[in-house]
Amino acid sequence: MFAKISSSRFFIPTVAATAAAIGSTYFLSTRNFASNESPKAFVGDDKWIDLQLIKAEDLTHDTKKVYFKLPEKDQVSGLEVASLLLAKFVTPKGSNVIRPYTPVSDVNEKGVVEFVIKRYETGKMGNHIFNLKPNDTLAFKGPLQKWKWQPNQFKEIALIGGGSGITPLYQLIHHITNNPEDKTKVKLFYGNKTPNDILLRKELEETAAKNPEQFELHLFLDKDAEQVPSASSGFISKDVLKKYLPGPSNDSHVFVCGPPPLYKAISGEKVSPQDQGEVTGALADLGYDKTHVFKF
Repeated sequence: MFAKISSSRFFIPTVAATAAAIGSTYFLSTRNFASNESPKAFVGDDKWIDLQLIKAEDLTHDTKKVYFKLPEKDQVSGLEVASLLLAKFVTPKGSNVIRPYTPVSDVNEKGVVEFVIKRYETGKMGNHIFNLKPNDTLAFKGPLQKWKWQPNQFKEIALIGGGSGITPLYQLIHHITNNPEDKTKVKLFYGNKTPNDILLRKELEETAAKNPEQFELHLFLDKDAEQVPSASSGFISKDVLKKYLPGPSNDSHVFVCGPPPLYKAISGEKVSPQDQGEVTGALADLGYDKTHVFKF
């Protein structure tokens, strides 16, 4: 979604000693970072890489979690938070179908990258991925950075999403709550139709249980909300946001991702991938503008 050497007045008289001192300082200041360095599968060089499907798991009637093997087992994906990969396949008629997907695996996970894929009846890529068998391949390239997250960038963030729009929001949640140095408080407002449609429910509930002082989970369901302890019946409304959001300030930020009706109601849609557009909807009514809101 990230060694400072003392002034020359303390002179060390030999080249060897100087090199040793600098080397020790560098080692001590970077060994933790260096130990976490791994080769990256994707480096933003515009190169398509075929990844082999390891397995696919059913999450809901129209959503799967898919696991793709990176080219080398010691590689990490190369993604930063928050960023995505482009997926591509070629139709029998020779047309390229390209779609963006945000991985839900940890950016430091080696050898594999994981996605949550929702299939729509007329969606070419989703249907193609659902038909893949283990050992089949799909081409990817990237990463494309959407927002460069820095620890403690804000005191508090609100994440508003619906359906498969949870993926970039979960990437932020997972990254922040797994970094002990990042004290950012996170509130998620996530809407779906039924309890069975809640993607990554287990992961979200476990994160909330482990980090009660840092992460708040607010679920909204059209039906059967009484079956989910953390859920409310209905949609994410202006009154709900007014109750839980701190209000516009430089200390907080709002991130939105979901289907077009959610954007229309909450923040307004983007003009293009490069143009966030003006903030409208519930957030505008609450005083938020484009300096306070990011639309994935």
